[in-house]
Amino acid sequence: MRISEPTTMITDYLVAGLAVYFWWQLMVDSVDRQVRSGRWWSFAFLATAVGAIAGGTSHGFAIQLGDSGWLVLWKATVYALAVASLCLLLASFHSAFRGRLLPTMIILAWVKFVLYALFMVSENDFDYVIYDYGSAMIVVLLLATWSWVRHRSAAGPWILAGILVSFAASQIQMSGWGLHRHFNHNDIFHVVQMLSLYLLYRGGLELTDAA
Repeated sequence: MRISEPTTMITDYLVAGLAVYFWWQLMVDSVDRQVRSGRWWSFAFLATAVGAIAGGTSHGFAIQLGDSGWLVLWKATVYALAVASLCLLLASFHSAFRGRLLPTMIILAWVKFVLYALFMVSENDFDYVIYDYGSAMIVVLLLATWSWVRHRSAAGPWILAGILVSFAASQIQMSGWGLHRHFNHNDIFHVVQMLSLYLLYRGGLELTDAA
């Protein structure tokens, strides 16, 4: 069986494995501390793992999958990233807001997710994935910075660093720059993204609920 892009597939699977580990650690921690924001934050890692597995499989077995198989995995990747961005938003809202404002922000996050999910049923352009995930990360970045400056949140600097590294990884991927034909821009993106996952994981361990 011929593997189309072995390095990209392997690095994607490594991202998935790391994300699953971080999900479990954060889930245990959030249950112990009874922190809703930490629980939502952990689900973002699980969704990331699903997306990475789907992405790695589509890169590795593109020939065997054919167009229909590729489309199924692509949709899985698209929606997994949407779930991840939703979970990050919900976690950040639980950490930053309380009172009447919190339910309002939660509803807005779900409305954004539903509208995006419906739109992507008939759309496959990756730009829309970037718009959705990127906009969510900017909101999370702003809330983490505000919590760090205003309340000296221990999670703030970790989350800030994790998002900035994630943005740097995305720039590498979009630039098309690679070290070798067997270690291309996607592979470098995955390696840098693993550092981002670690930083976001550390931030998740420090999250607390505003309520």
